Parts: sequence; structure tokens; C-alpha cells
Amino acid sequence: MKTVSPELAAHLEGDVLTLATCWRLARRDGVVFRATDHDGDLAVDGEVYRARAGYSRTAVASEAGLAVGNVDLEGVLDDAGLEADALRAGLYDGAEVRIFVVNWQDPSQGTLRLRRGWLGEVTLSSEGRWRTELRGMSQVLAQRLIEPYTPDCRADLGDARCGVAITDPEWTRPGLVTAPLDALSFTAAIDVEGKPDDWFAGGVIIFTSGQNSGRAIEVRGSDLATGDLVLSFPPPFPVGTGDAFEIYPGCDKRLSTCIDRFDNVLNFRGDPFVPGADKLTETPNAR
Repeated sequence: MKTVSPELAAHLEGDVLTLATCWRLARRDGVVFRATDHDGDLAVDGEVYRARAGYSRTAVASEAGLAVGNVDLEGVLDDAGLEADALRAGLYDGAEVRIFVVNWQDPSQGTLRLRRGWLGEVTLSSEGRWRTELRGMSQVLAQRLIEPYTPDCRADLGDARCGVAITDPEWTRPGLVTAPLDALSFTAAIDVEGKPDDWFAGGVIIFTSGQNSGRAIEVRGSDLATGDLVLSFPPPFPVGTGDAFEIYPGCDKRLSTCIDRFDNVLNFRGDPFVPGADKLTETPNAR
């Protein structure tokens, strides 16, 4: 149930409405962005919401029950608004958003809250338009809360359950980009010997210098004989010659890999010997 102040409730019951929509976006790094669809800036609860052109949203609808309610947001870039580089770097992914309505003639009447949620992945077109989905609070309830039985390991390499000290020099190695090849691949000099060519396939590369410094990207394939690395998706900015990085090998989460590559079978979190669905539905042979 939504609550409003008596003054705003009286205004909503009037014949002429002077309403404006405001939205407050708080990134995970603490940066806050405030905007309104009014034609002038508004001061609400001591915070200034800037007038922004080119912003739109789908209708906000609330449903009974636990159905997931989502709102699409889109707009165009402007000099004082969302930055293209920050969007490409994923800084707005997962940001908290609050959307509410105020009486622009008298913002002191309070607010009518419309929706609170978190941004999904933000996409940016070549024309400078951004688009994202606002995921409602019931989205959390749609997530799986228990772990199923799986033949593969349910831990991630290097986490607390896995226990492999992935930051040790035995696993994480420094490298340097020697020649970019395309948006997904480049040749690199990596300090590693005696390992198979696909040693880093499925692993993670973390750039420590260049435009992509601090970004971590999964490695799709590696060829240590040539020094070629192929990423699973392109980084936000082109990789440049001389960019430094750290890289560690991948894990396909199989029991044999846990034993042979990492010698970590005691921490294996899979169930490779649990009977599958075919075994559970098997019936005795007719005699």
C-alpha cells in the first residue's frame, strides 16, 4: 500500500494536476544520479533533480502476488547526464533506482513512490541511446535459493568453498599485450612454462593497466604456443599494445580436473556418482 501526505493526496484528487516524475539512481560505487522529466530542476528533500531531455520509461504497474514487475528505461546521452564510458564499463549495472512523483509546484508536499528496484544490464547503441530494465524487488524471490545435485562442482575456482589460493604465483601469472588482433583476441607474452596450450581456457584475465584497468573478463581460449588469447566477450575499450594484466587458469568443474590440475578433491562440491533421472525411472526387465 502506497502512502502520501494529506497535502499531496488532496492535490491528486483535484481537477488540475501538476505532477513530475523523478528518479534517483545510486551506483554500487556510491555515485548518485538524479533526474526528472519536468522542464526545470526540482529540489526534493534537499536533493536537486536535474531536468533531462530524451528520457522515457514504460508504464509503472504493480501486480498482486509475487509476479516480477519490470520497467524499461531508455534515453539519450547528454553532457551532464550518463557518461558513455561509464555505461560501457558496466558501472551502472546493478545500480539501485527509486522512481517517484511530486507536485512540481510544491515539492514540499512529499512524494508518491512508484517503484524501487535495480538496473539490469545497460546497453548503449552506436547512436548514443542507452536502454536498461528496472528489476523490481520481487525479482530476488525468483532466484534459486537451494543448490541442486549436480555432477559438476558447484563452487567457483578460488572462492571460500573451493579453497584454491588462486592469487598465488603458482596459478595467477602476469602478462603483457604484444599485439591486438581483433575485438576479442590478442597476442600476449605470459610468464608460464610447461603447461598445455589450453591452460587458460575458461579462466579469467584482469587488466592492470590501460583503458580497461580493473576489468575482469573470462577467457574463452588460449594457445600458449603462439601466445594468442581469445576473450569470451569484448572489453569496454580496445585492448592496446603494452597493456598489462594478470591471468589465471580455468576450471571446467569436473572431478578429474579437480584431481589432476588442482589436487583439490577434498573440496570438490559436485556429486558425480549420484544416479541420474534415467536411473531413477528405470524399471526391472520383464521376465
